[in-house]
Amino acid sequence: MTPAAHLPPPQARRLAYAGLLPFVAGALFTWLVRPEALPFVTAALSAYAAVIVALLGGIHWGFAMRQSDPPGSLPLWGAACAVLASVAVLMPAYAALVVHGVMLIACYLVDRRVYPVQGAAAWLTLRFRLTAVAALSCFIAAAGS
Repeated sequence: MTPAAHLPPPQARRLAYAGLLPFVAGALFTWLVRPEALPFVTAALSAYAAVIVALLGGIHWGFAMRQSDPPGSLPLWGAACAVLASVAVLMPAYAALVVHGVMLIACYLVDRRVYPVQGAAAWLTLRFRLTAVAALSCFIAAAGS
């Protein structure tokens, strides 16, 4: 099989980049909306970021499910992502968005170690791009909240 066969398919790349729109829009709107709309914008961005962090953890559950005797670290990390993202949603937006940004970066750093072992190394370039934009959006929105 050629290395290109392991690259994310075009539809996955398009969906992944489209998934950045709420991050970028949320960061932008944080700085542009009237003060009375700010809590809604930041809460929406925080909720979306939490869903994405939980999704990134869920990928590790998928890796574990493909194996008869997976390392316990896979489902443990997946659960930790969901729990931390859920806790962050309950925090004030200025703090939650920082936690989400840090979690997005942490997920990428863990994935840099895990994806090659799981045969998904070709996804790391896309993951880096998505992480950079999503985390930066969270930090920009936190600064504006």
